[in-house]
Amino acid sequence: MQDMDVKSMSTASQRNGDVESRRKMERSFEAISPFEFRHELIKLARGHQRKSAKAMLDAGRGNPNWVAAAPREAFFALGQFAMQECRRVWDDGDLAGMPRRPGIGERFQAFVAANPELPGIDVLAELVKEGERKYGFVRDEWLHELVDGIVGDNYPTPDRMLTRTERVVANFLAQKICGGGVHPDDLRLFAVEGATAAMCYIFDSLLANGLLERGAKVAIMVPIFPPYVEIPELDRYAFDVIEIRATGRDAQGRHTWQYPHEEIAKLGDPSVQALFLVNPSNPPSVAIDRDTVAQLVRTVREQNPNLMIISDDVYGTFVDGYRSLMAELPYNTMLVYSLSKFFGVTGWRLGAIALHRDNVFDARLGRLPKSEQEKLRKRYGTVSRNPEALSFIDRMVADSRQVALNHTAGLSTPQQVQMALMCAFAMTGRGERYKQLTKEICHRRMCLLYDGLELPLPQLPHDADYYTEIDIEHWSANTFGETFTQYMMERYEPIDILFRLAEQSGIVLMNGGGFHGPKWSIRISLANLDDEAYAEIGHHLRAALQEYVDAWRKGTQDTPSKHEGQ
Repeated sequence: MQDMDVKSMSTASQRNGDVESRRKMERSFEAISPFEFRHELIKLARGHQRKSAKAMLDAGRGNPNWVAAAPREAFFALGQFAMQECRRVWDDGDLAGMPRRPGIGERFQAFVAANPELPGIDVLAELVKEGERKYGFVRDEWLHELVDGIVGDNYPTPDRMLTRTERVVANFLAQKICGGGVHPDDLRLFAVEGATAAMCYIFDSLLANGLLERGAKVAIMVPIFPPYVEIPELDRYAFDVIEIRATGRDAQGRHTWQYPHEEIAKLGDPSVQALFLVNPSNPPSVAIDRDTVAQLVRTVREQNPNLMIISDDVYGTFVDGYRSLMAELPYNTMLVYSLSKFFGVTGWRLGAIALHRDNVFDARLGRLPKSEQEKLRKRYGTVSRNPEALSFIDRMVADSRQVALNHTAGLSTPQQVQMALMCAFAMTGRGERYKQLTKEICHRRMCLLYDGLELPLPQLPHDADYYTEIDIEHWSANTFGETFTQYMMERYEPIDILFRLAEQSGIVLMNGGGFHGPKWSIRISLANLDDEAYAEIGHHLRAALQEYVDAWRKGTQDTPSKHEGQ
């Protein structure tokens, strides 16, 4: 439905007193992706912006409004050295040669000494030295991989991930995402274009390799990033989806966003072949607590040892003491990580898929029926002389290029170099201080939002504070009582409050129901607006709820909101 339909429906509602026409319009949006619905809200918010001259506040998407400056400056400093290396080999005006390895370490030292004021040069020098000290890299080989990679003059080799870059990123994942619970040398990585590409590759390869068949039973922990639910519903997959719902509450009835015992118990059914989760969740940005993880581990090991777990850990760095399920169930877990949120690189599209060298995916490949294995042998016969020995992660690389183009597979080398520098930086003292800054930003904004809402700050020990999910129904019942809440739910659609905020205040939020959370919940990103915006959002959200209260107190069934009749 186009924005003109929204406006005309709103006008008709005011003119005819037809509340149901507005509700019908709103219901038509509840079935679409919350990200597509957000576009309609943005159109309305921009209309408010034009009328009021007030800036639109879009707290919908999770794009942070900060960037990791130091590793970026190191990246651009490396680029200058790299081009100097190219011109050293061949310099003919606008044409230069390919960089060469011999002596590159000594030339780099001279470059650093000659350019002490170049932004990022100190960080770059530290990261190069760290590669030698921590990983035992030979300086010339390490520098040549970085220089040749940033120039982008060769196909990615190995295609799955550059050799030293893989070791750096594996160490980052092992330390910062797995809490030291897995050895980095045991991880095999596939560099990908962010978690978005990872999802596409994983779903496709699971199906192509017969590890999941069309109609297979899979579990998804919700609330969750909607594509994890939307993809399985596509006709190509038509998976039988079992939802593991985060319905846990504390003694005061407040959401903990944890998974009750009976929900985790669903995973004990051996017919459930795969589990998809985002941890910490998106929304409400809360990590699974230790007791629940312990139950999940027991359930898998004792009842469903062949379960394939796909864990998206993009928000892990925002939680103190975070440990991915990869650390607890390395045999069963495929880890997906995107650098987009922590480093502020959504435009770079940087991510990785990680598998333990000993994993259930490869084991299940070996147990496929002979007829299926023969079909796969033919599929991957052009890639390897022994295709049956090809690991699942290497099959994903081939599948990402329709197998036939495997020789040109792989993430672009400049992207991989950026990834290496960022992950190496994160493991330095400066990187740890940067991590604390990002966590403080999110927590500060959470406090400002709840101050504006005039609500106590949620006390969630495993909260990343990157998003918050507000259950309007629970808030309403506790603030204004059950009678009013029942009135509100009977007379309005759950997304009505989002329309009001966009039309009246120029504020764009997202419907939590679209993430398979409570229908009357709202998702707010705490990452992408300036601090002061969150107090304003809290104030306007509370005022929007007050409109419903005022209509209820007047005893009318249809009190037009402020935008109606303008």
